[in-house]
Amino acid sequence: MSPENNTIIFSVDKEREELIKRTLTEVYDSLKQKGYNPINQIVGYILSEDPTYITNHNNARTLIRKIDRDELLQILVKHYLDS
Repeated sequence: MSPENNTIIFSVDKEREELIKRTLTEVYDSLKQKGYNPINQIVGYILSEDPTYITNHNNARTLIRKIDRDELLQILVKHYLDS
């Protein structure tokens, strides 16, 4: 099978999804508390994977780095399309 015919399937179980949601909410709240635009900062982090987009306040940078970007994007797209 040629590489262009391979499909990668991502699957995140419900428990992991809830953990990611809680973590993202905590990161969002920390960014907001520090006066940042949380959406812009999180998008910057997702696009670049540069942790400096996320504040160290409340350990937010460490928390977000525990989340795999592919999982995060999968959950965000799923929830966007489901709503």
